[in-house]
Amino acid sequence: MKLHRATMTFTQGEDDIVSMSSNFGSKMVEPSVISNARFTYVHDYHKFLPLQAVDTHHIIAQRSVVKPIVIYLFVILLVAYATFLHFEQGKPVTTVLWCLLFGLLLVKLFIWRPIVKESVIIMPSFGVQLETHYGRRCFIPVSKILKPVLNEHVTPVTCWWCLSLLLRDQDELTLVFKKFHPPLKMLVPIWKALCDATECKQSSEVFQEEE
Repeated sequence: MKLHRATMTFTQGEDDIVSMSSNFGSKMVEPSVISNARFTYVHDYHKFLPLQAVDTHHIIAQRSVVKPIVIYLFVILLVAYATFLHFEQGKPVTTVLWCLLFGLLLVKLFIWRPIVKESVIIMPSFGVQLETHYGRRCFIPVSKILKPVLNEHVTPVTCWWCLSLLLRDQDELTLVFKKFHPPLKMLVPIWKALCDATECKQSSEVFQEEE
């Protein structure tokens, strides 16, 4: 896998991006939302006191109606075929049991308690908290963050953008989103907010997501 590191700035005026409100003096700013077929990005900003603010960014996976039906249908057909082999061709009963276990594993991985949301909670005076709902929760002090970066991962068959944090005294980048690969237009507002919170200068170089 080839890894291309890139830092970028966000140019305003995208038709599909709802502009962020600049009225941060109020307690709560109307959330900004970006959606596509796979993900929804939601940005909430809460300001309680002049020096206490919470900037929250959520990436929410769109729930598919078709996928559960396909998985359940596949499991039913698999178990039915294994049962047919057992009664008609004398296959051992363990074949049916293994197919049933395999079907339950598929249901558990893709239907039962899937990861539906990952969040980035930015507290400028304190740090950044990364949350995977039904999973990890990691707090990173702001003093430990050297720079947020956008990386482009390229493989022979696909490519995607990811947002990472370059941390002090660590050789490897820390992924902001462990499970999801949201599009670039959703990552850029989060990258900009992290740059502002960590007082990192944004690059003047502009990158565009390939169609």
